[in-house]
Amino acid sequence: MKIKNRLSLYFSLIGSGVLLVVLTSIYLSFHSFIKDDFYNHLKDRANVAAQLYLEADEITADSLNRVRERYLKSLPSEVIRLYDSRNAAAFIHDEEGHWDSKTIETVRRRGYLEYTDGENQVVGIYYKDNQGNFVILVSALDTDGLRRLDRMLQIILVVFFIVGALLYFVSRIFATQALSPLNDLVKQMQRIKSSHLNVRVNEGNNRDEITELARNFNRLLAHLESDFELQKTYVTNASHELRTPVTSIIGEVELALSKERSKEETERTLQLVLEESERLMDTISGLMELAQVDVDYNSAALTPVRMDELLWEIHDIWNSKLGAGMLKVNIERLPENETLLTVPANRQLMFIALNNLVSNAFKFSGQKQVVCDLYADENLIRIRVADQGIGIPAEDIGKVTASFYRSPNARNFAGNGIGLFVTQKIIQLFNGTLSIQSTEGVGTTITTEFLHNI
Repeated sequence: MKIKNRLSLYFSLIGSGVLLVVLTSIYLSFHSFIKDDFYNHLKDRANVAAQLYLEADEITADSLNRVRERYLKSLPSEVIRLYDSRNAAAFIHDEEGHWDSKTIETVRRRGYLEYTDGENQVVGIYYKDNQGNFVILVSALDTDGLRRLDRMLQIILVVFFIVGALLYFVSRIFATQALSPLNDLVKQMQRIKSSHLNVRVNEGNNRDEITELARNFNRLLAHLESDFELQKTYVTNASHELRTPVTSIIGEVELALSKERSKEETERTLQLVLEESERLMDTISGLMELAQVDVDYNSAALTPVRMDELLWEIHDIWNSKLGAGMLKVNIERLPENETLLTVPANRQLMFIALNNLVSNAFKFSGQKQVVCDLYADENLIRIRVADQGIGIPAEDIGKVTASFYRSPNARNFAGNGIGLFVTQKIIQLFNGTLSIQSTEGVGTTITTEFLHNI
């Protein structure tokens, strides 16, 4: 069942249920009112009967005639009986024995009694007179009240079904209108294929759940598009980067096996094979690193990472590898609150990102000193890595963060063009930014910033 039909049905059932409760309450109230009104009418009949039969000797003839004309018009199935102190019928004979002694005694004891006998209503009163104390019982059928109740019940049923039908059709109209943006959204989604992941659905200007759905769907498309493009780029470039050194190694080995070679030629061949193998190892390591980032990209376990501690760890590693003072760390400013030095991140991935920056700085500067500046305050954490290397051509600064891209002046250095791409991806994953300033032949400075409360 479609949502609009289900909503229409639910709304109709709820509305009809409420209407049924209201109509039933009205009917029961009206039924109680008619019943009570007829009891009062029977009570008046009992009092009139007492006046006629017991007080007739105390009122004038004219008054007695007016009372008879007004009150003694017979009711349907009406029975009036007067009983004396011995529970015997007085004034009106009671051969059929309409009421037994138990009922008469109940009236005498309580002073007033009303109850239902089948469809008839019965009223009994205890009347004290100078002629004695009497019990007067009156019974009659309220045909007029029953007829009005039946008529009212018919009207209620007609109103219930008509209003219930109107509720369904009106709720269907409103449900259709309310869900029309969702239908439009579904139609837009149906046009999106794996080959058109750049298409986005219209989010609209509202702030309802459908807009939220469209916004999240567009976010999902953006992630899928990024992953698809990354996968295509990964496969294309990885195959190229892996094929080149393997082809070179195979060619050199085949050439070496094709004829006798001198010791110098053999050493040269082995040296070339070693270089290509190292290049191949670097490429494989970079690809594995990239794969690890992709696996953790959307599921990285975030913990508070102390950036100063991570930076000092990298400082110790490189200085122990290249010598003391090769990586210089400058602390420009530190906040008093230590929590302002932390970034919600995955520590392993953050280490990869910062270590890649330092590694590139040493590689492209010919192992010259690299300077790393740390600045932190209440608003941000900034890490700046500066080298004295070959620099990046101005036209390539916007390209070097693409996967497998290498500037022409960097192709003489070992590498595969993955490191900076991986670094930027990690920094963005943890809501940071990466910017590059470089002058060819002078050096490169790469700055990463993390804003607090992002």
